[in-house]
Order: sequence, then structure tokens, then C-alpha cells
Amino acid sequence: MKAIIVEDEIPAREELEYLVGAHSGIEVTDFFDDGLDVLKFLQEHETDVIFLDINIPSLNGMLLASTISKFTKRPYIVFTTAYKEHAAQAFELEAFDYILKPYEEKRIAAMLSRLESAFKRDRAETPLSDRKLESQLDSGRQQRENTSKSASRINLKKNDKIIVTDANDIYYALAREKATLVYTQQEEYMMPMSITEFDSLLPVDLFFRCHRSYTVNLTKIREIVPWFNQTYILRLKDLKEEIPVSRSKVKEFRQIMHL
Repeated sequence: MKAIIVEDEIPAREELEYLVGAHSGIEVTDFFDDGLDVLKFLQEHETDVIFLDINIPSLNGMLLASTISKFTKRPYIVFTTAYKEHAAQAFELEAFDYILKPYEEKRIAAMLSRLESAFKRDRAETPLSDRKLESQLDSGRQQRENTSKSASRINLKKNDKIIVTDANDIYYALAREKATLVYTQQEEYMMPMSITEFDSLLPVDLFFRCHRSYTVNLTKIREIVPWFNQTYILRLKDLKEEIPVSRSKVKEFRQIMHL
């Protein structure tokens, strides 16, 4: 089980790291003192738990947790703060726990024990992890790429109807919880499958998985805008939505687009 600590006070960060190591098998892999840096990290990496202070720069812990709560695969969030007044909001965001500073070792130890038990229980309820499933689906997609270009028409669902759609009419797809939102120029559709499953249905010569939450139609790209950490933002024809290219996909994207 892997964790990150988001804390801008070094003594509090070091104390929490010590307590996690002393009372659990959880591996703390990274430390952050800025909310935006956490979001950038989570674009490229997965973690099982975030120990999250509320009073941090750029993006406070509540706003950060609210953003993370919209992820398809959400880590456990344990708030660590000196402020009692945010507890109700924290649990509205389905936080695992809300720990007050200064830390009480027994309280931390009990929380860590429950956290590890919850992690084991959730893993047991889902024998095939999301990562393994994505790997299998990506492998299947690669096999199909070697033999065909996939279907040119896609069955999209809206209001209990099946809309047969030319694949090239799809501009992009966006992961949303356990479903995928699919956008054409005029319509939005919700498909009851992960974005990895939906991506496997698309013609591989038209679409590119540019981010773990986005698949984009390469023919609909109007503008490629350089972004932070040598990544890009994609602006599409006819639509206002801006699509991110994650760092892990930049090299492949440059090769495809001959950049």
C-alpha cells in the first residue's frame, strides 16, 4: 500500500511519516507542500492513500480533495489538520478519516489499522485490479491493431436509444466515475463502461489515449498548445473543451503528430 503526504510544515510531515512507518506497512513514496503539485503528480502516478493537510498553498486541501473525488479511481483521503471546523465537509467528500493536530499516536495507530483493513477488504472485493484490467484491455487493443483498424461505426447510447455513429464524428471521450462521456459536435453520450474499454472499440488510426482520463480524435485537433512540464493542451475544432496530454503520453504524441 503506497501513500503520499501533503503537508507544508516540515516537523508535522516528519512526525506523520514516522508514525506511519512505526504503526503500519504503508510505504510513503512522496511528499508535497503545494496542492497544484499534487494534481500534477496524480496525472502520471497512482497512490492508494493521501494524508492531506487543509491549509496548503495554491490549492487548499478541501478543493484538492473535491477534485480528487471526481477521479475514476480515487485514493483514500485522510485529512490531517489543526482545524476542527472542516470535519463535516471532509466527510461529505467521503474522506476516510479526519485527524487533528497535534497528533496522538494511539489515534494515528488506530486509523492506520482501519485503513489497511479497508484496503485489503476493497482489494478482495475486486480480485482484478483496475490496473491489471487496463493492461489486459490495452494488450487486446494492440492485437486488434495488428489485424484491423476496428469498427468505423460505434453504437452510442442516449435516453435508452442506441445511436449508430460514424467514429469520425466523435471528438473526444472523458472518463467519469465508472462510465465514459462521449462527445460529438452536438451531443453528449454516456457509455456504461470504463474509458479503457471504450477506447478499445475505436479505430486506432483516428484516436489517441492522450491522458488516463481522455481519448481524443486526432483529426479534430485545431491547435496544440505547449503547457507545463513539456506537456500540451489540445484545442479542438468546433468545441471549447481543452484536452490535456499527460507527460507519460507526450513522447508518443509527438511521434504521431510529427512534432
